[in-house]
Amino acid sequence: MRVEIWSDIACPWCYVGKARFDKALRDFPHRDEVEVVHRSFELDPGRAKDDIQPVITMLTRKYGMSAAQAEAGEDNLGAQAAAEGLDYRTRGRDHGSTFDMHRLLHLAKEHGRQERLLDVLYRANFAEERSVFGEDERLVELAVAAGLDEDAVRGVLADPEAYAAEVRADEREAAELGANGVPFFVLDRKYGVSGAQPAEVFAQALTQAFGERAPLKIVESGSTDGADACGPDGCAVPQH
Repeated sequence: MRVEIWSDIACPWCYVGKARFDKALRDFPHRDEVEVVHRSFELDPGRAKDDIQPVITMLTRKYGMSAAQAEAGEDNLGAQAAAEGLDYRTRGRDHGSTFDMHRLLHLAKEHGRQERLLDVLYRANFAEERSVFGEDERLVELAVAAGLDEDAVRGVLADPEAYAAEVRADEREAAELGANGVPFFVLDRKYGVSGAQPAEVFAQALTQAFGERAPLKIVESGSTDGADACGPDGCAVPQH
């Protein structure tokens, strides 16, 4: 069975949602028969590489929040991340273009290192002090830590067209499937799970998709209405 996950490194719910999905997959009895493929989705497509802002500033300017609202949202997201065993810096993070990171994830896919690179990028963006935006050397360092060849990484970063078509193709396909926010999980092209659902919802979807053949259906938990996601209007703020 194949699971495709559309996500963005700048999306906090993608970070949390991956941890929840991974938990469900670890407990899934047929996990060795599941192939996971990560697909590209930019929350801020077209953003210039040098357009970097503090996260709190970005939230206040883009979504009309007050600074207090933005900080409260980050605090709540930090608590959600901590509940999944994830580190999360609620202050001092940057926001910027993730296009180069997605291009490197396609390189990593060719070398069987995509999952590892995604984990490295998530941790660097959400938990580490040094920004992942604006410096090619930072991305080189992270990609090499994930097991990629340094010369290959530098070659991709030096060529803005390398894997650009693959990133755009992923994003077009997400739109065709009806995904207007991330994370978005598609299981064997039978079921879709929208948002950072609880592990129990992912477990149910894995079981259903593995055992049934049906048109794509969106699986959501009744309590969250699939709201734990990031989209053009911002990232949902947990209420509990």
